[in-house]
Amino acid sequence: MSHNVYLAATESNSGKSAIALGVMEMMIKKVGRVGFFRPIVNVERESGEQDNDLALIRDHFRLPVAYEESFAYTTREANNLIRAGKTSALLDGILDRYNALAAQFDFIVCEGSDFTGETSAFEFNINAAIARNIGAPVLLVVNGKKAGREGLANLDLAIQSFEEDDCKVLAAVLNLYPTDRLAQLPDILNNSRYRNLPLFAIPQDPGLAAPMMTEVAQALHAEVLYRPELLDSLQAASFCVADSRPDIFLDGIKDGALAFMSGDRLDNLLAVSLKMISSKPVNIAGIVLTNGRKPVGAVADLLREIKNMAPVLSVGCSTYEAAAAASRLHSRIYPDAKRKITTALALFESNVDTRQLVDLLETVQTGVVTPKMFEFGLIQRAQQPRQHIVLPEGEEDRILYAAEQVILRGIANLTLLGDETKIRAKISRLGLNLPNLDILDPVKSSLYPDFVQTYFDLRKAKGMTQDMAETLMADVSYFGTMMVYKGLADGMVSGSVNTTAHTIRPALQFIRTKPGFSIVSSVFLMCLKDRVLVYGDCAINTNPDARQLAEIAVTSAQTAQIFGVEPRVAMLSYSTGASGKGEDVEKVREATAIARQLAPELPIEGPIQYDAAIDPEVARTKMPNSNVAGHATVFIFPDLNTGNNTYKAVQRSADAIAIGPVIQGLRMPVNDLSRGGTVTDIVNTVAITAIQAQAEKE
Repeated sequence: MSHNVYLAATESNSGKSAIALGVMEMMIKKVGRVGFFRPIVNVERESGEQDNDLALIRDHFRLPVAYEESFAYTTREANNLIRAGKTSALLDGILDRYNALAAQFDFIVCEGSDFTGETSAFEFNINAAIARNIGAPVLLVVNGKKAGREGLANLDLAIQSFEEDDCKVLAAVLNLYPTDRLAQLPDILNNSRYRNLPLFAIPQDPGLAAPMMTEVAQALHAEVLYRPELLDSLQAASFCVADSRPDIFLDGIKDGALAFMSGDRLDNLLAVSLKMISSKPVNIAGIVLTNGRKPVGAVADLLREIKNMAPVLSVGCSTYEAAAAASRLHSRIYPDAKRKITTALALFESNVDTRQLVDLLETVQTGVVTPKMFEFGLIQRAQQPRQHIVLPEGEEDRILYAAEQVILRGIANLTLLGDETKIRAKISRLGLNLPNLDILDPVKSSLYPDFVQTYFDLRKAKGMTQDMAETLMADVSYFGTMMVYKGLADGMVSGSVNTTAHTIRPALQFIRTKPGFSIVSSVFLMCLKDRVLVYGDCAINTNPDARQLAEIAVTSAQTAQIFGVEPRVAMLSYSTGASGKGEDVEKVREATAIARQLAPELPIEGPIQYDAAIDPEVARTKMPNSNVAGHATVFIFPDLNTGNNTYKAVQRSADAIAIGPVIQGLRMPVNDLSRGGTVTDIVNTVAITAIQAQAEKE
């Protein structure tokens, strides 16, 4: 079952809060522990107020989390990030806060933004990006007032926008739908291009549309003169301007009316008051006295003593201005509006097929793994159980920046190698927060003599001398690798300054390859817009033979499994199946046969062309009976030239994120960094190394 759903409106004032109430109650009945999250709220932090929808849901369902845990940014904070070109950082912050909340519940109802303010032009894209990155199916909320025979233009546009961003639209709700148009709805749906989409219509209800007197008082910034205790229980179903003679307006005043009159029209005020206590009383919602005039003296005392008196408000503006402002008021369901809450829940349950909606949530598969989802998953997995990683290039600025993130986010425990005085000075100069950081200077370390002797013993048959062992073990790459070999660290990450050969050579000398394998290879985890693929070998082996290529395939499949990618291996060639001949094709064909012997349970196909491996339509033509063709997740290139160029071409042309190279085949994890790698690359590589270490221990 899906673990979340994203409520997204197509425009402002679509009534999302009523739908959120209904979905929350529906899911609580189904799964029990349901949380509620809003990425962006309109209320600023310093205001001391709370977002209405968050307050409503938290109060009604008694959610056991703090208000601050239930949202990520305010509108102003989001605007600032967008204006600064930091939309990616905005999404990172939203995902961090969402995932922290999701860890506490079985299901999360996420309510999108409100389409107000200057971000409204971006909100379709932002909401789609959030839904995609948390893997949530979308429940669209459409303002049904605007749905007519001309079709559901807003709905069509919204579905198209979300689907273009690889979001799964689960269903749609036409909210506030006019009751006199319900009979026309089937015809409208038949003319819609999305006629097969589950669609529910909730009719407009006067009880939800009418503002509570509390809302009127707040909107008009009014002073409450009488009966403030009734503000939360009375609704203004209609408006009445009572500035004419009493005998003219009294016949037209109805139950639930809100009367506007100038504060100096005491005749009208007393006439309305008498009407409320007459033999045929009218139960009005309240009275708004305008122009800043208020009852005084005996009149004020008399009004105070009337038992059935409605709330009386006073404002400084004119009658026209007050009535116009009240007419623009968009009523909401706030936490104390119990009658509205009950009405909203009843409307949802009676007009939405909740069983069908739950069934849709149980069967939906978004099938999307975005780069941010994958990166967050890496960090989350690396945190437990926490591993110890050594970073030999401790004097490099990027390493120190990354070390701060690794430690503060609890990704791994770290040891940095290098001159401690220099490292401490750099930490201070860069203004980093690295408390209790473990730093070792290889030559000055108490471990150095033992490491030298161990290295000499391991390599003396290869001509190693004591002096050579001392010189090499003073090198941070050799020292760090020996820490891994000795079990003093669970893995090593290097290469921001040193070459790949310098990073890997010590590991090949004494960590060595896994039993049954003769080769060390690499993969890149290619994070595309909607999935993660594994490419190997794109960094180490120039021209592997058939046996080596088979080992690369099996090891790459194991790496894919470690990182949550279901392995379906494509052994790539310029020919598919038996159609091609030649030395290069035969090598791939032989490698495929060997790989099947090494891992009989592994879905593997080869030789196969890239298009047949990834595109289901092409696969149906070229390899219709293959369980890998069209659905491959692990792509094994025949040589380094092909692999390296392909991963870089995909990275640049498809705007993919290439994480790696991830070194595989060693008995203990050692990973290489690109010398042009960013701080984020380093953090991700540390997380990858920690996950590999966890897998080796398991």
